[in-house]
Amino acid sequence: MSKSLVIYFSRAGENYFGGVLKNIEKGNTEVIAEYIRDEASADLFKVEPVNEYPADYMKCIDVAQKEKDDDARPEIKDALTDISEYDTIFIGFPNWWGTLPMPMWTQLEQLDFTGKTVKPFVTHEGSGFGSSQRDLDKLCEGADIKNGLSIPGANVYDARDSVAHWVGE
Repeated sequence: MSKSLVIYFSRAGENYFGGVLKNIEKGNTEVIAEYIRDEASADLFKVEPVNEYPADYMKCIDVAQKEKDDDARPEIKDALTDISEYDTIFIGFPNWWGTLPMPMWTQLEQLDFTGKTVKPFVTHEGSGFGSSQRDLDKLCEGADIKNGLSIPGANVYDARDSVAHWVGE
């Protein structure tokens, strides 16, 4: 029997939606991760940094840019160390500065993706995957990386059907 896992990073609080800052209780990527869990009967694993990002959006993106510029690997809580029981790994994240948030690098570099099927998904406000698909090729060496799903954050609550279709591909 095939088992699936969703590894994702998501951030609630103040977020950007088409030119407007809005406070959200659940991060956009988490909403999509839960849709995938429901469609694929997948387990969920949320990547959480030890040091939370600022709730203020502008301060958060400043921290995120500095981490990217420094090629940082922020410490994460309860790192996942073994994915051997899973066949399909869904990897989800918001696009931060053109790629995955750095806590995802911290997590993914610890895992062996050899022989796994990887299905990436991203939430964004216009930038799609950026360079993250190329970065995933490095982070998930040995995996069969499938076409990803890109969803604007402002559309996550209308994306259940798109997610169901993509999961079934």
